Amino acid sequence: MVPRGRVLAIDSSPEMVALARQRLGERAEVWCQSALDLDLREAVDAVISTATLHWVPEHERLWAILARALRPSGVLEAQCGGVGNIARVREAIAQAARAHAPELLGFSPWVFATPGETEQRLRRAGFHAIRCWLEERPTSPDDVGEFVRTSILAAHIERARATHRDAFAQAVVERVRPPLDYVRLNISAVRRRT
Repeated sequence: MVPRGRVLAIDSSPEMVALARQRLGERAEVWCQSALDLDLREAVDAVISTATLHWVPEHERLWAILARALRPSGVLEAQCGGVGNIARVREAIAQAARAHAPELLGFSPWVFATPGETEQRLRRAGFHAIRCWLEERPTSPDDVGEFVRTSILAAHIERARATHRDAFAQAVVERVRPPLDYVRLNISAVRRRT
């Protein structure tokens, strides 16, 4: 709850935006757009993100866009997948692609950066007081198969040939064992006053 202020939420997925609008109601304004297209009329006090920024390509551009969205001394607090995230799942994806969906070989919808890479990008984008660190977060979803299909493989399934999708997804699910080896990249930074 923000007692004196407004909350703006963005997501590039129409389904996630609809869900957010339903859950948040009047408490937030929800836009359907990529973070790479963010262009605000007024700078904001804080940018907060959880478990999404690894889905955004071009991190060099991303951090610069988020810096422009913040007022001087505005705060960035984020958490996303970091280097090593879902390494075992990504190996299962590579094996399944070799066997069932060669068009997916080499494809990744994620940027799993290191703390050092992220710190350098943030500094170039105009941030200071930067802290970036990794945290292992083993995750055991209730329904591993459904979670892998919907939360991890959605971009792969969309990109795969229609005739390859089911066999590919099934092959990945058969290879994955919980806990999933989540590695979170935690990010805390302040926009410089310029």
